Amino acid sequence: MRIANAPCSWGVLEFESTVDAPAPEQMLDEMSATGYAGTELGDWGFLPTDPDALRGDLQARKLSLVGAFVPIALSNPRAHADGEALALRTAQLLRAAAEQAPPPPLVISDATVADAARTARAGRITPADGLPHHAWHIVVAAIERIARTVLERTSVPTVFHHHCATFVETADEIDTVMRLTSPDLVGLCVDTGHALYGGSDPVALVRRHRDRIRHVHFKDCSPEVASEARRAGWDYATAVRRGLFCELGRGAVDFHALIAELQDMAYDGWIVVEQDVLPSTGTPAESAARNRDFLRRAGL
Repeated sequence: MRIANAPCSWGVLEFESTVDAPAPEQMLDEMSATGYAGTELGDWGFLPTDPDALRGDLQARKLSLVGAFVPIALSNPRAHADGEALALRTAQLLRAAAEQAPPPPLVISDATVADAARTARAGRITPADGLPHHAWHIVVAAIERIARTVLERTSVPTVFHHHCATFVETADEIDTVMRLTSPDLVGLCVDTGHALYGGSDPVALVRRHRDRIRHVHFKDCSPEVASEARRAGWDYATAVRRGLFCELGRGAVDFHALIAELQDMAYDGWIVVEQDVLPSTGTPAESAARNRDFLRRAGL
């Protein structure tokens, strides 16, 4: 298992302006200096979109390109064409800029904070907040169509990322996507922090879907912040701003059990550390170093 990080740990988030985020060169320098071997792409346009320029920036810091996160409003058919175009453009960049074979995965998700009600109730979703039955077919058809197009035109595989403040947050919703999609087209990206805040046991989630897991995000979740968010009724962005996703080992995720489970299933892909912070908040470089040290002590 190889260890990467992602731009979201430096405040580059799909639902927040990146004006106050560090420059991409600073982020890459700090990521390399703190001991990571790879990075995800981040929001389109944050890192270079020219393959040669992107490859050169990564090679200069001995970093691999390990994946790219693309949020799409899957329950809204009017958003599918633009979402598919972004997914394909991103996959083409992955294919051209990455040096490994097979190419790294496209990581697609339902669009974060696109639905006001789900954003307001993230972390305390009930079945009453879920999609109606007919809408699941819209979501699943979009996931499979995008994954098929990307695979046929770029050879890039697709994994699905469950995410708080979307329509695929809870254990039942994750299970539904896995049940209704083809394993030949769609893998699973397990995100441990989103799983825990969304009400899942991350270890049980890994165990239940071990045959579909092709990408992993290691994110911790502060039980104190999560409890206060639920008590006070914070929306998702407020919870993130208040430190919902803390440094690894300081929250409630059992990473030692997760590592043992991944080793048992002979997982040999990337583990991407993510500690989502809003731009200009947190201590990205210092946190990245402490997160990497935590994983070294855990044997990675």
